Amino acid sequence: MSTFPTSITCTDLSFSWPDGTEVLDGFQLAVGPGRTGLVGLNGSGKSTLLKLIAGELTPTDGTVRTAGEIGHLPQNATLDTALRVDQALGIAATRAALHAIEGGDASEEHFTAVGDDWDVEERARATLDQLGLGHIGLDRTIGEVSGGECVLLRLAALLLARPDVLLLDEPTNNLDLYARRRLYAAVEAWSGVLVVVSHDRELLERVDQIADLRDGEVTWYGGAYSAYEEALAAEQEAAERMVRVAEADVQRQKRELADAQVKLARRKRYGQKMYDTKREPRAVMKLRMRAAQESAGKHRVMHAQRLAEAKERLDEAVEAVRDDDEIRIELPYTTVPPGRGVLLLRDLELRYGARVGGEWELRGPERIALVGRNGAGKTTLLRTVAGELEPVSGEVVAHVPLRFLPQRLDILDDDLSVVENVARFAPEATDNRIRARLARFLFRGARADQPAGTLSGGERFRAALAALLLAEPAPQLLMLDEPTNNLDMAGVRKLAAALDAYEGALIVASHDVPFLESIGITRWLLLEDGEMRATTAEEVLSNR
Repeated sequence: MSTFPTSITCTDLSFSWPDGTEVLDGFQLAVGPGRTGLVGLNGSGKSTLLKLIAGELTPTDGTVRTAGEIGHLPQNATLDTALRVDQALGIAATRAALHAIEGGDASEEHFTAVGDDWDVEERARATLDQLGLGHIGLDRTIGEVSGGECVLLRLAALLLARPDVLLLDEPTNNLDLYARRRLYAAVEAWSGVLVVVSHDRELLERVDQIADLRDGEVTWYGGAYSAYEEALAAEQEAAERMVRVAEADVQRQKRELADAQVKLARRKRYGQKMYDTKREPRAVMKLRMRAAQESAGKHRVMHAQRLAEAKERLDEAVEAVRDDDEIRIELPYTTVPPGRGVLLLRDLELRYGARVGGEWELRGPERIALVGRNGAGKTTLLRTVAGELEPVSGEVVAHVPLRFLPQRLDILDDDLSVVENVARFAPEATDNRIRARLARFLFRGARADQPAGTLSGGERFRAALAALLLAEPAPQLLMLDEPTNNLDMAGVRKLAAALDAYEGALIVASHDVPFLESIGITRWLLLEDGEMRATTAEEVLSNR
């Protein structure tokens, strides 16, 4: 690791996607040593910004300067399942050279490959152990580890590389509660520059400062996420107070302008009356009428200007108040009557060892939380129910239309627009009907014509959810696998509200217990040691 101070500087940075969609324009940023939490609404450009800093995207204009080596853990990081663990960690060549030397081959290229890294295997195993992956051998293949373990392996590779600048994009995605604790410890131990994009409150409580990216600008807040929330709440309270003051001022200026117009009309009538009755010389009366009209006119102009200024202050005050749209879902034909059979699993044995013995049934509009450690088989169970995987033995019987939203959101075609993707699932629906429905998922106008490949993680989730829920026939059983992975905190609230409006049955696999509690879960199921059993939220939290 280099010894000079590390930093990130973005100057007049602009970036647009090939279709012309603008993400950043004249953006400025300066980040120094310490842990920074980068927050903002889905689609605000957080992931794009990290890719620009990492050099994975080229700016349309402006510059990005970083001092030191950069390590980037992208959102939804995937690894080739055929890779060995040592290849994923980036130490395969060094390790092979080391083994060759130990075997008696003193070729110069082996010594060059090893360099000073003679303890590479010990460091790798120590790093894996630090992240709770000590049970994974360096010769195993990626296909043998879970999605959460893949995320930790990518992080382990970065820690082994020891970069000066570490960029983490939603690093707790797919991690169970135990793995998250390991990640928290690694973040707390990090020195240098760290920028983390996350919706995980506990992770954001471990940063030194919050950078809030909104409308193409960053606002800085000292302290962890709770301090940011307090400061933001105070700002919003003050902003709402200013709106009320500005509204009152606008009304007052309107009254004063109306009064000025009434006075002007009275003066005109009085002047005309005096002129008509000829009580004073005509020249004197004309002079007085002109002076009165000029005075009243100036008075009116002054009040009209004050009203315009008051309206401008009101607009500025309203703009300072955050009023983020919420997803709205009103779906026909999704209601499941209480007691109606929805899903039956009978003596089900899954691939990779997990099983659901005997008969297990979901009835009526139940809401099932499926929990368990990484690799327990939650995704395998959902994919089997969805018909994507054949069970080793047993039977899956679905009595209602169902849809499955996978972790990787790969149901979308990146080359198609949001509208076109939804149309694939609802071929009978008209374009106008699809667009009207998409507006409820916050895809309005040109946003609905945006290619899926240019969407942020949270926008992609909304598009995928829209495609499934607007499918025909409408699903009466919705299965979600780690749905909060790509959502910011506002997005999680929107999803919770959307699911609250959904009248069908739910099965949600998630490590996010607060989210599960917020959507009215009626039954908790734990996959553990290859078996599924009933549990509670309290038990899940107590075993963290």
